[in-house]
Amino acid sequence: MLLYDTNPSKVISKVKDTLKEIPTMQKPEWAVFVKTGSNKERAPLNADWWYFRAASVLRKVAIDGPIGVSKLRIKYGSRKRLGHAGSHFRKASGKIIRVILQQLETSGLIEKAEKGVHKGRVASPKGVSILDKAVIAVKKESKEEKPEEPIAKVEEEQPKETKKPKAKKQKEASQDGNK
Repeated sequence: MLLYDTNPSKVISKVKDTLKEIPTMQKPEWAVFVKTGSNKERAPLNADWWYFRAASVLRKVAIDGPIGVSKLRIKYGSRKRLGHAGSHFRKASGKIIRVILQQLETSGLIEKAEKGVHKGRVASPKGVSILDKAVIAVKKESKEEKPEEPIAKVEEEQPKETKKPKAKKQKEASQDGNK
């Protein structure tokens, strides 16, 4: 899978556009007012933040699955500033992640699974297909943006002038000052 060696932010923005078209992936009414964690001071300013987070969760589930809400809360958490006291780590909001996982599951993009002692959600073939299409689109765009440049000819290096070490210059200066 090319998912690992592609720019994640570009892939997530492509998947976000795909998720917006799926009818079961709707932003809840309460999402306008909620913060994404106790460590945040405000609600997200981007109107499409729900779809960005859903695309990011889908990518994380595809890479790290089987994975559950608890591990995803840790992955999306960050430091909370406490003024003069030192900052401490806080987990992200569990409700947001839980609802997104439920929406992705009803859309058929992820499914519950167990692998050994680990249980959680993994990406379904439909979810992996969406991610792969996004990766291919990002790769295609990056190839169009960067035309291959011809290999530059290596110029012969000019011999560098030999310089006296600084220590010798300082000794000479101190000797000149003593005279």
